[in-house]
Amino acid sequence: MAKTTNWGIIGLGKIAHKFAQDLTKVKNAHLLAVASSSSGRAQEFANAYGAPHAYGSYEGILDCPDLDVVYVATPHNLHHSNTLLCLQKGIAVLCEKPFAIHAGHAAEMIAMARAQDTFLMEALWTRFLPVTEKTLELIASGAIGEVLSIKADFGFKADFEPRSRLYDPHLGGGALLDIGIYPAFLAQLLLGKPSVIKALAHIGPTGVDEETGVVLQYDSGQMAHLHASIRSKTKTEAFIYGEHGTIHIHTRWHESTGLTLLKPDLRPQDFSFPMQGRGYHYEAQEVIHCLEAGLKESPRWPLASTQALMELLDAIRREAGIVYAEDGV
Repeated sequence: MAKTTNWGIIGLGKIAHKFAQDLTKVKNAHLLAVASSSSGRAQEFANAYGAPHAYGSYEGILDCPDLDVVYVATPHNLHHSNTLLCLQKGIAVLCEKPFAIHAGHAAEMIAMARAQDTFLMEALWTRFLPVTEKTLELIASGAIGEVLSIKADFGFKADFEPRSRLYDPHLGGGALLDIGIYPAFLAQLLLGKPSVIKALAHIGPTGVDEETGVVLQYDSGQMAHLHASIRSKTKTEAFIYGEHGTIHIHTRWHESTGLTLLKPDLRPQDFSFPMQGRGYHYEAQEVIHCLEAGLKESPRWPLASTQALMELLDAIRREAGIVYAEDGV
């Protein structure tokens, strides 16, 4: 009989609700404990999802017996400290994206996981969706030939609330870290480390980037054109252009259930991946698979890829003039 994996969640905002809902779709997964800075919020969340233990502090969850892995879903600026808190106790961690505010913190988190011989993975859920797997499969099969360029965007019009997570620089607010990470991830996944980075940002009144545009160039001549905005709604599509065709990942591409293969003189070929829930169960399944196999990181999204993505985001921010109090970069 397969072992039940007992989950905890630290930080009980919108993303935590989505994750908890999808966790019910994962075989042999059990939400054992939740933690918030508010004991009332923790108990309400626990009641909603049947978690037996609720803690009114992040540290409190460490006292929960039989806890296998914690999903860190706090604001960006707390990912580093919350992850270290768990890793120091030898508790496996799935940390929400962005992994940290800057690459220095990411390196510390990775070093701690390795020192403690404990599993750690960034919760970049798009990596584990069927549409992403199909994209990689098509590219590997030579369906579009060599990838020449990528174009990806993500934009929505956010309500301006200066103290909200999106607009508060002390919480790592702004378009790039919140949603621009998705286009950056796609470039990192398919093309690796760029040799040239050009970026511009519109900095709003609270000091965060409300819109950021990025062009990346690679040694082989490949390019990536990336765009993120919290001041306007964009199509939120991705196009991967190759020598012999194009892969179009449908809107909203970071959570898409479909893509189209476009080749000259041929009919478009559509691929559909109906999805139950929101898609967060795929990353949870990956964590459980890795834990059952005794792995300390995911071979599909290894810690080296997470570190490289954080370094790319740091470089984009330096180029665009996006600064946070905790930077240290």
